[in-house]
Amino acid sequence: MDDAVADKLIDGVAVAKLVRAEVAKDAAALIARGVTPGLTVVLVGDDPASAVYVRSKEKACIEAGMNGVTIRLPAETTQDELLALIDKLNVDPTVHGILVQMPPPKHINPQAVILRIAAEKDVDGFHPVNVGRIWIGEKSGFAPCTPAGVMVLLEKAGVKVSGANVVVLGRSTIVGKPMTSLLVNASATVTVCHSKTKDLAAVTRRADILIAAIGRPEFVTADMVKPGAVVIDVGINRVEDATQKKGYRIVGDVAFATVSEVASKITPVPGGVGPMTIAMLLKNTVRAAAQGLA
Repeated sequence: MDDAVADKLIDGVAVAKLVRAEVAKDAAALIARGVTPGLTVVLVGDDPASAVYVRSKEKACIEAGMNGVTIRLPAETTQDELLALIDKLNVDPTVHGILVQMPPPKHINPQAVILRIAAEKDVDGFHPVNVGRIWIGEKSGFAPCTPAGVMVLLEKAGVKVSGANVVVLGRSTIVGKPMTSLLVNASATVTVCHSKTKDLAAVTRRADILIAAIGRPEFVTADMVKPGAVVIDVGINRVEDATQKKGYRIVGDVAFATVSEVASKITPVPGGVGPMTIAMLLKNTVRAAAQGLA
């Protein structure tokens, strides 16, 4: 990577480190008041990728001085058993944040799980109450961690969102839709694109800020980006690569090599949006603990 491209990078690792330092400071202040912020993560089954992610959440909690607890349940756990556990966690005063790792085994309805978590402990930001709060700009709501992290990255990179034309590629409930609500509340003009969008490249070329979250490896090419635009790549995709020891490499939704030549700022993959997700989860948990004291 040459120096010109390096100067354009929005470093998610560095920004996440700052957020986690702020979280640790806020957690210490709450502990001094007698409350230790606590996050409980529930993992059903033994999916290897989920297990790795859950371990990293627990480690991050401990590093921030918080209580990080992981409850591992066998894959054959019934939906009723999982919901009963959530009921117990909802009334446990030492638990301020509850996260059930998704996706659960196929016999468990994810929406039933999300609805069962108390909105005030839904630090993942997927409960309809929090979705509504974020849409109307209510500060007590918890935004999903990835789009919340994108907003922090833009802020720390000095990108002006107010008045900007922003194009969001993807309309998922995890990223696209909450991303749109956060941007609208920040006074951006937002266009949401998806598989039915006509003349997609013409739309994306109008963006001052382009946010790609569609799960298609290196889909966004340089001809789809306005010169000088800020490009945020939310995608994390595994593609086969025989030259790599693992036999694959991780890429985003953006063709980084060519788009980085056109963009004024860009997030890399890995090392961009990814590190922000856990950082914002910790931040939401500390906020939940503080709101419980109010």
